[in-house]
Amino acid sequence: MASFLAFLDSSVVSVALPAIDRELGGGLATQQWVTGAYLITLGALILLAGSLSDLFGRKRILIWGVIGFGVTSILCAIAPTATILIIARALQGVFGALLVPSSLALIIASFQGPAQGKAIGSWTAWTGISFLVGPLVGGLLVDALSWRYVFFINILPILLTLYLLYTLHEVSDKTRKANIDFIGAILCTFGLAATVYALIEQPHFGWSHPLIYLPLVSGIASLIGFVWYERRASHPMMPLSLFTVRNFTIGNLATISIYAGLSVATFLIIIFVQQIGHYSALAAGMTMLPITIIMFFLSSRFGAMAGTYGPRVFMTLGPIIAAIGFALMLGVTNEVRYWTQLLPGLLLFGLGLSMTVAPLTSAVLGDIDSRHAGIGSAINNAISRIAGLVAVASIGLFIGQTLTLEGFHQGILFMVVLLVIGGVTSAVGIRNPAPKS
Repeated sequence: MASFLAFLDSSVVSVALPAIDRELGGGLATQQWVTGAYLITLGALILLAGSLSDLFGRKRILIWGVIGFGVTSILCAIAPTATILIIARALQGVFGALLVPSSLALIIASFQGPAQGKAIGSWTAWTGISFLVGPLVGGLLVDALSWRYVFFINILPILLTLYLLYTLHEVSDKTRKANIDFIGAILCTFGLAATVYALIEQPHFGWSHPLIYLPLVSGIASLIGFVWYERRASHPMMPLSLFTVRNFTIGNLATISIYAGLSVATFLIIIFVQQIGHYSALAAGMTMLPITIIMFFLSSRFGAMAGTYGPRVFMTLGPIIAAIGFALMLGVTNEVRYWTQLLPGLLLFGLGLSMTVAPLTSAVLGDIDSRHAGIGSAINNAISRIAGLVAVASIGLFIGQTLTLEGFHQGILFMVVLLVIGGVTSAVGIRNPAPKS
């Protein structure tokens, strides 16, 4: 439920973006910022949250995160202007960052072998489903009530999550004295914010404008400084020693391209079918429903199979099958016929995604020490969120300031390339665990 909340708010907003634009204004840039502000703080601070999870205990961090997430959800729901909504979304991302690593770390620390693969499969199924069912729920609320209810709806799962947390008896897992890497958090957050600002606003000003190149250069410099500082910090929020584990490194490289493609897909398809195909918000949300159904039934199965046979083949074939699904969408026309132009590709995408997500998580976290499960989970989730953030922010480079059919096709090709890169990276780099005697 905790991770469900964080992933739900990464996706549920996508179907509400046209309605938010109609009420608050701002065009594509506002739509990108409502998505991006949440992902900036989520992606940057999820690393710090992983350290906090390992230091203070996963249950405690989860409770803090859930309560804060509820308060900021209400702030988003009542925001009177686009600027206030964007600020509230950034604050929501701060607390969303506390939810994901702690919830997954509880699983990593509690299961081993094939059982761990199956448990991770169940976790990724529900988090993946929330990422995809969000547009459906959001569409229903936008059409029936208002876009503001996509944030009010968080209250019920928040109350349920708090109840479950208070009934959870966690074994103490604090192994180190608490040391918080504030400098690393500042460098990472500023670097992401400045870089994303430049990518989103570039279509309005151009690369030669100082409002673009200065933030871009300073942002990239801050991210480089972040890596440099983490190598030397006594208590880094991103321990680079974890990257000496082969599958952890290769799996995170694959994560970059795979989750970038997934984020672009959710953002682009939902907006396209509304603005070009003139779908209602509910109909737009329902376009992703077949993927949700496929993931619900297959993710835990593929997770268990990866625990038995190793993740390599699934991480190789899954992204490539998903890429083929996207390639089929190059036949979409301005009429946007769902059954013949979108559904076949979405079905293949759902199958490929189900084959990929649980084995990918198992590969990334399976070989690291369980004491570092929180920060290991946080790094992988941060990379996936940051990859999606940068990919969505970069959409303007392909489609300009206004989405058209040609721009949609360019975005589809972008997604195909990203997913193929993820599959090839996995094929070349991932190693299956040695069979136990």
